[in-house]
Amino acid sequence: MALEVTLFAVFIAALITALTTGLGALPLALSKNVGQKWLSAGAAIAAGLMLAASHTLIEEGMAKQEWLTLAGIATGLILVYLAYQGIEKQNAPDIGELNDADAKKMLMIVGVMTAHSFAEGIGVGVSYGGGQDLGLLITATIAIHNIPEGLAIALILVPRGMSVLRAAGWSIFSSLPQPLVAVPAYIFVNTFQSILPFGLGLAAGAMIWMVFAELLPDANKELQPATIGVIVVFAFLSMMIFQVSI
Repeated sequence: MALEVTLFAVFIAALITALTTGLGALPLALSKNVGQKWLSAGAAIAAGLMLAASHTLIEEGMAKQEWLTLAGIATGLILVYLAYQGIEKQNAPDIGELNDADAKKMLMIVGVMTAHSFAEGIGVGVSYGGGQDLGLLITATIAIHNIPEGLAIALILVPRGMSVLRAAGWSIFSSLPQPLVAVPAYIFVNTFQSILPFGLGLAAGAMIWMVFAELLPDANKELQPATIGVIVVFAFLSMMIFQVSI
């Protein structure tokens, strides 16, 4: 039976994407030495998935109103960049398990991921404004993408003395904006259907920025460009096959 698009359904969908971030810490329960190559590969896979999701959002928006979609892309870029800059200026938190340098590093990675979680939450909410199928597709994409993000956070915290459980908690915390902003985003675009293309473009612009500003640089740390290209295209292709199959 088809899932009715309700406020509760949108909230649960976004909450699931947030909780999957905590799954990234699980490999460290078995071994605290996850290779950087695996993290880089995860970032490359996430980049391909995010590009495919952005393509879908833009395609949906352009079919409704081209210029409004393009304006949304530009706005999404500006907003996520400003959020990123704001996070960079914050001070380190007081965390007993970590020294000052490690705490600052944790703030940066958790802060940046928290900032772009707002964009992901908007993406979930706005996508459900475009229908159940689009909403489920974007939800699945972001949920999968969040797992290597959680691993990235855990790799900073666990080797420095924090428990895997607490590291998973910080990972989930970084994604909590997703369920918090998904519902307002859905209400907004559902109430003002005429601006749906703008909302779709906004989410796409923010996600494309994340691909090139965060995911691909992480992938480039341990992988050759040719290898990254293969992984990204394969992930993109896999998501597009998944999309046409549902």
